Amino acid sequence: MTQEHTETEVKLYVPYLEIVQTRLDRVGAKLTAPRVYERNVRYENAEKTLSTEGIVVRLRRDSRVRLTYKSGKEVQDDITSRYEAEVEVSDFDTMETILAHLGYFPHMTYEKYRTTYELDETEIVLDELPYGNFVEIEGDHKAIEKIITRLQLSEAPRFPSGYVSLFDFVRQNLNLEFNDLTFANFAGMDVPESAFHSSNLSNSQEVEN
Repeated sequence: MTQEHTETEVKLYVPYLEIVQTRLDRVGAKLTAPRVYERNVRYENAEKTLSTEGIVVRLRRDSRVRLTYKSGKEVQDDITSRYEAEVEVSDFDTMETILAHLGYFPHMTYEKYRTTYELDETEIVLDELPYGNFVEIEGDHKAIEKIITRLQLSEAPRFPSGYVSLFDFVRQNLNLEFNDLTFANFAGMDVPESAFHSSNLSNSQEVEN
């Protein structure tokens, strides 16, 4: 994340994260945040127009609590750039109350485990989601491509869509009826990579990380 609040990142589908972790250790990447459980709540407004307009209002709790706003989206080589502003808050429940008084309501919840590294001016995260594992690399476009090559991930499928949009694709392809991306909902389920692809949802929905 730069001072201009521009987030540039790529998501790679990598089922076996331990291989990437070994490569990160081998090239001297710095572990900046050990594996941590993350709970995210996406919010909507009374008109339910945030998602359709490509706007994200998210409250996240891991080792700290953060409120995030995202909007806009540009994609080049499946690397996504968009506006992001984020602030740390002291209390999750109080922030929920404030959002409710402002007219926002919880739209959906999603969970993941995340391990964070830094290498050559990029942030690399290993994400374990209920439907599969991903590597997310954030930095400028050139640095991202270099890290992909260095970590031998050139053949890994790239996804410009966010995790919530991928969840929409999975629900559509597997005929799932639940609304939250939680480990409990996906317990015992094997999700194939093909389930992350869809041409039936509008681009305006493809916004979350």
